Amino acid sequence: MLDLYYWTTPNGHKITIFLEEAGLPYTIKPVNIGTGEQFEPAFLAIAPNNRIPALVDHEPQDGDGPISLFESGAILQYLARKAGQFGGKTLREETEITQWLMWQMGGLGPMLGQNHHFKTYAPETIPYAIDRYVGETARLYAVLNRRLADREYVAGPYSIADMACYPWIVNHKGQGQELADFPNLKTWFERVGKRTAVRKAYDIANNINQVPTVTDDARKVLFGQNANTVRN
Repeated sequence: MLDLYYWTTPNGHKITIFLEEAGLPYTIKPVNIGTGEQFEPAFLAIAPNNRIPALVDHEPQDGDGPISLFESGAILQYLARKAGQFGGKTLREETEITQWLMWQMGGLGPMLGQNHHFKTYAPETIPYAIDRYVGETARLYAVLNRRLADREYVAGPYSIADMACYPWIVNHKGQGQELADFPNLKTWFERVGKRTAVRKAYDIANNINQVPTVTDDARKVLFGQNANTVRN
């Protein structure tokens, strides 16, 4: 059995999409990051960076006791190996998928996250920051659009690379982007969004967090962290 420590963010959606696609049995353990549940000692024992998602596999393949994981990219790679799906069947497929997964982890996610922050959550409007991250978002969209010019999916067959990228494109309007400007990306986005497992993952999210708003108290929890947060 798999325990998924989860909240309704793009990184959380990556894992529910995979689990629904692969048909692996799992239990969701909600971690409300707006109220500070990510700082509870039991969660930190699994996820020392106090971020969701995290995963505990109680029946790993080596049979040597539970394995806990944090970082969504690492979780996707682990699950792909466990399920024997979506991680590539050859060395070349696996290499291609890994590159685009790391591209998402190192670029698409962090840059779009900063976009969300300065456009939506920052307590003051900082035009330079907004222009910087909206522009970088557009650049990354263009990279993905070019990549998808001659293929249906990001890294060959449908894979964890698609599952990692898709949730970050969902809020394209909030990021100041129009998918019509990126026609290959738009076609891919619509294709992935029609998948039964993807729709199920978002249904799960809606059932857990029906009103995904950020209150003033949640802002203090989410955006007021520093070294003392970890020391304490």
